[in-house]
Amino acid sequence: MADEAYENPRLAALYDPLDADRGDLDVYADLAEELGARQVLDVGCGTGTFALLLADRGLRVTGVEPAAASLDVARSKPGSERVRWMHGDATALPEMRVDLATMTANVAQAIVDPQTWENTLRAVHAALRPGGHLVFETRDPSRRAWEEWNRAATLRTVPVDGIGDVETWVEVTDVSLPLVSFRHTYVLTAKGETLTSDSTLRFRERDEVITSLTAHGYTVEEIRGAPDRPGREFVFLARRRSRAGTSAQGHPVRQRRTARDQDADAVRCE
Repeated sequence: MADEAYENPRLAALYDPLDADRGDLDVYADLAEELGARQVLDVGCGTGTFALLLADRGLRVTGVEPAAASLDVARSKPGSERVRWMHGDATALPEMRVDLATMTANVAQAIVDPQTWENTLRAVHAALRPGGHLVFETRDPSRRAWEEWNRAATLRTVPVDGIGDVETWVEVTDVSLPLVSFRHTYVLTAKGETLTSDSTLRFRERDEVITSLTAHGYTVEEIRGAPDRPGREFVFLARRRSRAGTSAQGHPVRQRRTARDQDADAVRCE
């Protein structure tokens, strides 16, 4: 089940206005160009911002999303007819052969059930052409990002057209590692109404991710830092091998880090 933030039509309509700066997607768009991708599968495409960004660059894009309300927002956007939208998760994909599959923002961590994670990796592997790439991000558990998810650190007020000011913040409700649960609160000040959405993320260790990718037919080619969360996040670049289950071959895993990766970064809970 998708979180209320994505499944509730009223909250899905607030997602883009409350997260207007999507500079975090630039690294994925640049990677698509770097890898020479022409056909892309965007897993957990949400309200379609990234899928449409790629379509604007002339790529053929399929966006799959389990939250119907978020998908409705995506389909309502200008240029949405250039993207193939699908309601569901990766395990329900039809036969396809894409050059690149992506899971941006919190998508990988939002898949908290271990079996669902395994099924997703298997399904994406089937959707990739041999040699195609899977790219996704996940927070480094050692940085304990959730310690800054509190009302004082995340409180903000955003004016939204047609609604007025929306006051929003995040608070952790439970830490049972590797799972961290938290609640988004949205106060529609003009209406005196409060909405909430509860979420849980799974914080996987770096080696755990490498092991699961290798077991499902991927070679991890590189692990990069995330420019929007320097030093706090891993961006995995994994390539589909010809056959799942064969031993890992190809390039050794590289971890690209810069001096900025050691700096603290503001919390961003999507």
